[in-house]
Parts: sequence; structure tokens; C-alpha cells
Amino acid sequence: MYYEPQIFENRRDAGKKLGKLVATKKYNAPVVLALPRGGVTVADEVAHILNAHLDVVIARKVGAPGQAEFGIGAISENEIPIFHPSTMNYFDLTKLQVVSTVDSEINELKRRILHYRQGRSLESMSGKTIIVVDDGLATGVSAAAAGKFLRTLKPQKLILAVPVAPHEIDPFVSEQFDDIVCLYQPLNFSAVGIWYEDFTQVEDNEVMKILEKYNPDLSREVSHG
Repeated sequence: MYYEPQIFENRRDAGKKLGKLVATKKYNAPVVLALPRGGVTVADEVAHILNAHLDVVIARKVGAPGQAEFGIGAISENEIPIFHPSTMNYFDLTKLQVVSTVDSEINELKRRILHYRQGRSLESMSGKTIIVVDDGLATGVSAAAAGKFLRTLKPQKLILAVPVAPHEIDPFVSEQFDDIVCLYQPLNFSAVGIWYEDFTQVEDNEVMKILEKYNPDLSREVSHG
């Protein structure tokens, strides 16, 4: 049976709809953390609806050797990579074989943390409810890495919120979170982008403008940088 895709106009439309759903959960004083770059636009609308603070959590996909777009794992701000066992087995890889790829992603991870936070530290997350937002969930390796890192910060509750995801979410992802909030989980998922009329890549300047709204010191730091 063919199912018509539910189309979001763009990431802001998706964020408004997702924010309304998350609001029904009545999480206590949540902090919203976006996965850049596409997740930041969605998270801006979610944070606005929840009257919550917004920041970013950085994660980088680790691609298979020779197939960089095929995520076999990911790495987040603790710089400890996690690997999906099924994809590692599929490519017949050992962790030692992807060391150079991991090292490269750590360098890019550090660059993005410096760029998006301008030297700021992530605020204390101990005892808080964290809502991690992205514009959709495909393999989920980046979200899983972010969740595993954030768990080390001792939050009270860790939530993943996305507009669209596969009908069955991989346990590799779901086990990192206390709950996953999702608007649509179609049987014919295919890819995140098909659920958006406009899925234009989000540029860094848009990300920085959004973050400046929630972190006033950031604009001054950026202007001096």
C-alpha cells in the first residue's frame, strides 16, 4: 500500500508542529539542545513554544572507509566514538581500522564547538530535562552519540524530539534516551528530506543568528572575532 507523505513546508513549520506536541508532555523547565545545522532552525521554534533556553550539542558522523556518507558510528563532545555493531559487521571493520577517520572527525568536532559556542562552555545539565532536537531521524547515529555524551552530564531526563523518523526506531538510538517524541513515523520513511517541501541546507550565518537570540554574549564575542 502507498502512503502519501506528510509534507512540512520547511523546518520552521516542522518546529512549530513539533513544539506543540512536545508542550503537551509538560516537561519541567526543559533545556533545548539542537543538533546543527538543520536541527537548530527546528529547535528555535520548539524552544520558543516551551519558553526554554536553546543551545547546541555537537555530534559528527563517522563514515565508512571509502564511503564517507554511510554512517557506521558517530562522535560527540566527549570525543568517545560509538559504533553501530551491524554496520561495523557489514563492512567487516574493526575499531582500529577507522582510527584515522575518527581523528579527522574529532578535529572537525572541536572546530564546530569553538565556532558555535565561541569559547562558551555548555551550561550544567545536572538534574535538568534535556530535549535534543533535530530535523529528522534517519540512521540516528549522530543523535545516539549526542545522547550518550549528554547522559554523562547527569540530566534528570533525556528526550529526543524530531518531526519525522522511521516507523521503527533502531534500539541503538532509543536506548540512549528516556523518551522519543516524534510527529510522524511513516511505514515508507525513505529519507528525511522527502517530508519537507523546502529542505534547503541551513547555513552557518542562520545558525549563529538563532543562537545569538538565546546567548546575548555570543553576538558580542562573534562581532569581536
